[in-house]
Amino acid sequence: MHVRTDRGQAAVLFVVVVSVLFVVSITALGLVGGRVVDRARAQAAADAAALGSLEQGRGSAEVLAARHGAVLVSWVRGPGPDQVTVTVRLGTATATARASNAP
Repeated sequence: MHVRTDRGQAAVLFVVVVSVLFVVSITALGLVGGRVVDRARAQAAADAAALGSLEQGRGSAEVLAARHGAVLVSWVRGPGPDQVTVTVRLGTATATARASNAP
């Protein structure tokens, strides 16, 4: 009579489950990290475009946004007389910045 035991199967199952959870966690962290980086880069592009376009206008904002890898979505003079408001898109992130050369 041969008795069959199931010893050791739980350890294999545990290793498989932990491995799958590890891969899912790393993938999720990569996606979230990518979004955070895109958001920071978009904000830097918006800031640069707003500051650079105070004197030279929309064309300067487009060039500066492109240098940062972003696309200019909108450029508006105002709300004050010495202000510009710029919105850019980089990847899935959108950022807005306002700059002024008023004292």
